[in-house]
Parts: sequence; C-alpha cells; structure tokens
Amino acid sequence: MKLSLLRLIAIFKFFKAVSLIALGVGAFKLVHKDVGGLLEHAVEALRLEPGHHFVEVALAKASNLSPEQIKKLGLGSFLYAGLFFTEGIGLWLRKRWGEWLTVIITGSLIPIEIYETYWHPSWVKAVVLAVNVAIVLYLIYHIRSERPE
Repeated sequence: MKLSLLRLIAIFKFFKAVSLIALGVGAFKLVHKDVGGLLEHAVEALRLEPGHHFVEVALAKASNLSPEQIKKLGLGSFLYAGLFFTEGIGLWLRKRWGEWLTVIITGSLIPIEIYETYWHPSWVKAVVLAVNVAIVLYLIYHIRSERPE
C-alpha cells in the first residue's frame, strides 16, 4: 500500500511537471505575439461573453504583458517543472531524499496556497490545497514510521 501511494504522489508530481513544461513552451511561443489579440480571438471562438467582468480583466492583463514578463513566466515554469520532476523521480525510486524534498517544497508552498484560497476562493484551489496537505502529512508519517536501518 505504501509503495503505491508513493508512486501515486510521484505520478501527480510528473503530471504537474509536464503541465508546467507545456505552459513554458506556450509562453515562449507567445513572446513576440499580440497576446491580448490572441485571447480576444479565443474568447470569440469559445463564444464567451466579451463584456463579462472576468473576461475583461483577463483581456486587460493579457494586453499589458511585456515580452520580458512572458519570458519570465516561461522560465519560471521550466524551473518549477524541474523541481517537480526531481521530486517525482525521488519518490518513484523510493529515495529518502525524494520524500524529504517533497515535504520541504510542498510544505513551504502551503502557506501561500492558504492565503490564495482564503482571499481568492475557488474549489480548484481548495482541492489542490487539500491534496498538498495530505501529501505532506502522509510523507511525514511515512518517513517517521520507516526509519532507515
């Protein structure tokens, strides 16, 4: 049972890494493009209500992104993907360092997730927060219960 939970957490980390790589590649493809115009086209294609508050805010923010900000987003995505891949590999191989790395990195982000969930609540943020808390608690339990010989 423990092995399968570690592997499940590793798969979750790999999924997050792949998602961030896709985000990073997408960001770098948008560096010298009109992001606001592309988003307007997407709003029309998806038949979203252009006058809706959230759509207007997204369009305004996308229109104001500089190429430098887009590059930073892409680079940050790749860096976090590297961390998630490292965590996933350590967990998949049942390495103690992978368990500790996951506890430290995931645990250090929980206060930010709590803040974001409190001030900008959504069910997605609440689920991600709950999953990450469960991962940290499980790994602490696992590390403490299986002491190295």
